[in-house]
Amino acid sequence: MTTRRLSALYLAITLFASAAALFVATPARAQSADATYSQNCAACHGSKGQGDGPAGKYLKPPPSDFATSLKGKTDDWIAKAIKGGGAAIGESPTMPAYASLSDDQIKALVAYIKSFNP
Repeated sequence: MTTRRLSALYLAITLFASAAALFVATPARAQSADATYSQNCAACHGSKGQGDGPAGKYLKPPPSDFATSLKGKTDDWIAKAIKGGGAAIGESPTMPAYASLSDDQIKALVAYIKSFNP
């Protein structure tokens, strides 16, 4: 093969591998809000945010029902609670911080949580 053909083949393989890597990596970064909630929140807060998750019954104080505890709270306040945990907002320090979630994940999670109480 000529040098020109090898270069073109190498370029095509590199572009294909780069595009494939982006395609494969996207679902890992863009986890849906309901999956994020199920994975991180539902054990304590319950599947519908009523504070009735299986782990919640062992917490003191127990998780509150979002319908009452989030009434009048801004999206920023809810996001701060998720990102920094209960202590960040003056609430129970038993709620862990989820600082590893991206800003987009937190924004989607806030909207998902608010959808429990239209």
